[in-house]
Amino acid sequence: MSTVALPVEGRLRTYARLAKLDIFDYYLSLPLVLTLLPLGLLTEPRILVLLGLFLAGEIILMASLVAFDDLTGFRDGSDAINYGPDAPARRMLRKPLVAGTLTEDQVLRFAWGAFLLGALCWAGAVWLAPAPPVWALVLTGVMLALYPQYSYGLKLSYIGCQEFYLAFIGWVLVLAPIGLAGGELTGFTVVQALLFGLGPLLFGVYSNTNDVRGDRTVGRITVATRTSAAGNRLFVLALTLAEMALIVGSSALEIAPWWFAFALAPTLILRALQFGQGFRDGDILRARRLGIHVHRITVTLLIVINLVVRQS
Repeated sequence: MSTVALPVEGRLRTYARLAKLDIFDYYLSLPLVLTLLPLGLLTEPRILVLLGLFLAGEIILMASLVAFDDLTGFRDGSDAINYGPDAPARRMLRKPLVAGTLTEDQVLRFAWGAFLLGALCWAGAVWLAPAPPVWALVLTGVMLALYPQYSYGLKLSYIGCQEFYLAFIGWVLVLAPIGLAGGELTGFTVVQALLFGLGPLLFGVYSNTNDVRGDRTVGRITVATRTSAAGNRLFVLALTLAEMALIVGSSALEIAPWWFAFALAPTLILRALQFGQGFRDGDILRARRLGIHVHRITVTLLIVINLVVRQS
């Protein structure tokens, strides 16, 4: 039983906690997409409705994913370890099953209901797409099929696919709506999609580092659980350097404007600080929080860069 007093809250707030609506980092894909599409497309009501449906679908589908994840984490006991009775009440409430504010049946119904509603939204977006390329349809279909498979169904995050999955979601949420709306797939667009996907990954790996004990207990395969502390540190460093290389390299190779790397200097500096906080200072959760802010700052900078490019 919990050793902390849980505040009473409404059922709607409880389901919002289950859906993790306060973690909106993936949903920043739409503002980025809007700056990557030609202005002419953004004056067409059909395209605006399409993008709205795609955004609504991704929010609802992510709510489904995290609800399934909570259900699995509750059933295998990993959430009981990571969000145990000594956790602060506010932190425990983020896991309604652990807190006892929702039942398994309620969470399962919510997860499947959200998945079906999100799928309908994406079906509507595809139906409105004027002449969608095959790659955009494939990306949308594959991502839709994979949403329930993260920690439910195939349990991809348990069998060694978690890190790739976290990045893949971000890549799809930028590239697919661009393709469906009729935008052009350029090297610069791909670079930004890759950076967007790396953002959630580069705070997800810090979460894995923090949750390594609980994940190992239930046999969840991540880099953190299958390597030593030193090996995991090298993996996170490699991801950090890969993002930096993508930023600097795209400028050097003229895929992006020559000043692109300079504009993203805050990202480069903050990533170095994040790694230092996590693995030099040993404050993994603080580094994770910084990673969330770095992603949001990076997306904001990309949006500003695109607006400048559009005006030039």
